[in-house]
Amino acid sequence: MVGVQLTLPWTGPRPRTIATRAIEIAGQTFPIEICRRRGARRYIVRVTADAIVRLTVPHGAPIARGVAFATRQSAWIAREWKRQQTRTAAWNVGDRCWFRGEQVAVGIAGDRALVGGIDVGSLDPDAGLRASVERGLRELARVELPARCLALAGTVRLTVARVSVRNQRARWGACSTRQSITLNWRLVQTPERVRDYIIWHELAHLLVPNHSRRFWREVARLCPSWRDDEAWLKEYEAEIL
Repeated sequence: MVGVQLTLPWTGPRPRTIATRAIEIAGQTFPIEICRRRGARRYIVRVTADAIVRLTVPHGAPIARGVAFATRQSAWIAREWKRQQTRTAAWNVGDRCWFRGEQVAVGIAGDRALVGGIDVGSLDPDAGLRASVERGLRELARVELPARCLALAGTVRLTVARVSVRNQRARWGACSTRQSITLNWRLVQTPERVRDYIIWHELAHLLVPNHSRRFWREVARLCPSWRDDEAWLKEYEAEIL
């Protein structure tokens, strides 16, 4: 077990907890749920939406070492928790969100929700402006992303069995062994070139199902600007995911 990993919030199936601890950060207590996974290769720390630190421990690795690692990440845990609170806070008219690579104002026109002055759907007074905007952007993504993925695949004669759009919190896309591609609806918030890079990335997995050097050569062939697109994601994805 060499190396450690910090990741974005975990929203997948809840693994079995084998032990619990707690960590005090800036006057707040964060429970630590410790889970052991046979397939894990390193200690992994995640922060859930309900302020729980989830520590994944590789099979056979010392739990105490993992707890010590999580404790040393207190500054990161505090920043991540603050980011999550910001990400889920209610929006008011004039607040800004990412849309097609720009930060634009959200607003209301009658009973409609607006993003950068663009109507994205009906306003649900009970759910609030943020939920209404996000619902509208998800609907937009369900229309745009599969069509764009199939169009790009067609230009290089790749066959995609199915394209789905999901609400993922820790990844932009995925490609299954059955040639099905999953894309994150938040790609409509990124620049179009970055959106296309993620699609090309997943299409490259139809040719190479791993992240070997051969895979990255395919990515470079399909999307020569991929390094610049990765740089954009590295700088801004924490504000979107």
